[in-house]
Amino acid sequence: MVLRIPKSLLRKGMYIESVECADLEFSGRRFLLETDTDLRTILASSAENVLVNPERSRIDCGVPVGRRLDDVNPSVPLREGEKRSQIQHAISHAAATLREGFSHIKSGKFDIDRFAPAARSIATSIRLSPPVLAEVTRLKTKDEGTYVHSLAVSGLMTGLGHLSDLGEETTRELTIAGLLHDVGKLLIPNPILNKVGKLTEAERHIVRSHPERGYQLLKRYPEVSDLILEICRFHHEALDGSGYPLGLRADRLSLPIRICTVCDVFDALTSVRPYKRAWTSTEALKWMFERGHLFDRRLVLRLGSLLN
Repeated sequence: MVLRIPKSLLRKGMYIESVECADLEFSGRRFLLETDTDLRTILASSAENVLVNPERSRIDCGVPVGRRLDDVNPSVPLREGEKRSQIQHAISHAAATLREGFSHIKSGKFDIDRFAPAARSIATSIRLSPPVLAEVTRLKTKDEGTYVHSLAVSGLMTGLGHLSDLGEETTRELTIAGLLHDVGKLLIPNPILNKVGKLTEAERHIVRSHPERGYQLLKRYPEVSDLILEICRFHHEALDGSGYPLGLRADRLSLPIRICTVCDVFDALTSVRPYKRAWTSTEALKWMFERGHLFDRRLVLRLGSLLN
């Protein structure tokens, strides 16, 4: 099994199958990366990605040994343009379904089965092409931002669920949890949620209340699983305890919660916002990988392999 990862996530101890650049820049093939010199040379090359063999590496490359990426993303006999068209169509319909489902929640009615069509669309899209799904959901209007963000996070969580060998049932729960993780934002006033300028301290406190608000909203309904509730409540926690709402540390944060945190932040970083440009996938993955005190680095690596 070979993984393609951004070169910015490369570390000593990984087994290099190939560096995707001209031989004149770096000719090394099939070797264990052990020296700072080789690492610096690869980073300075024009390569964007490196092929890594997890089975022959001496460190954890993020994806369990023996797990094949083509098990998650089976070969589909479609051209890129056709994949993009199908995914755009699926996202458009899924966003409408999600909007309707959220509207019913606001009116006090909740039926988890309403989210099944959106979940199926996301599962199909992530199988077709994770990079295209990320690209299609990257540009969001203010009106659809919360819905498309939730769809993007749901899709990435589904992909990481498969790569993390969590099983079909748990991965299906991750898909639904991704759709519902920001449901608490329904209870945040729109003038604050959509504010372009800098938030005041009081406004920031209100925005940061959305995980707890969402949790309190969803726990009224017995059909919502504990896993979905935990992800909704704790997706803004950090490994070092600096997150919110409870400041939990790594030993209290399960793998599904960590998956949501990584996917949530990645989509936020790579999305266009009124106050910032969209980061590239490579920039976002590098920034997160360098902050191992906040994010699970294994999951950042898996996300990199999913999108490359």
